[in-house]
Amino acid sequence: MHERDWPEEGELVVCTVATVKDFVAFVQLDEYHGREGLIPISEIATGWIKYIRDHISEGQKIVCKVLHVDTQKGHIDLSLKDVNDHQRREKICEWKNEQKAHKWIEFAAEASGASVEEIENALYHEYGVLFVPFEEMVTNEPSIREKVHLPEKVLDALIAVAHENVKIPKVTVSGVLHLTSTKPDGVNVIRRALRSAEPKIPDVGIDIFYIGAPKYGIKITASDYKTAQKAIDRAAAAAMGVVERAGGEAKFVRKQKSGKV
Repeated sequence: MHERDWPEEGELVVCTVATVKDFVAFVQLDEYHGREGLIPISEIATGWIKYIRDHISEGQKIVCKVLHVDTQKGHIDLSLKDVNDHQRREKICEWKNEQKAHKWIEFAAEASGASVEEIENALYHEYGVLFVPFEEMVTNEPSIREKVHLPEKVLDALIAVAHENVKIPKVTVSGVLHLTSTKPDGVNVIRRALRSAEPKIPDVGIDIFYIGAPKYGIKITASDYKTAQKAIDRAAAAAMGVVERAGGEAKFVRKQKSGKV
């Protein structure tokens, strides 16, 4: 399903191969109500092609680039060879996410009494896609309630479904704090420093742990690197500030980025 009836030239589309002939393949565009598209043999693969079936077969899911659309005649010309592996993976992932979002909308519609069409139209109007607003329902609920024009009961149902199903990827950044105080109450200085390194930041996890004096590990978990880096800088600065104001020595050594979790 898609909010538009026809694809645009240059767009990547997910297709199911319907028929393969000697010099052409016919496909159905999964996102456009099964509209038929045509791939000439010259757009199947680069180089000389002896047998088209060596490259494409009935029932196969493929990603194509739209070359030309004639809505009057109902013709859609496509290219398979103009899509690289990275584009194919990205498009398939996007398509699967949209399918999941459509299913979640069905759940919310059943729970709220709204129609699927009403909900999809409202989300398409604001976002142009279905999956992205579900991520925002989890990360920024007030924004959704402000932007999407649906009854409160429907929004409540959508947000509940989002929290049950959407898993927001997390990233981690970490480093080591070196904190030293020679004051008689140096232990308490360090304790205050470590407590100050745990600022309450929404949707950010902070873990501080003992490595071995004077080293203390700090790990930040957040939804994106920008937020994580900002949080770890803030936490490290707070801890170092406490120690330095007490006459001690402090430094922070950042580790390389960790991957998504």
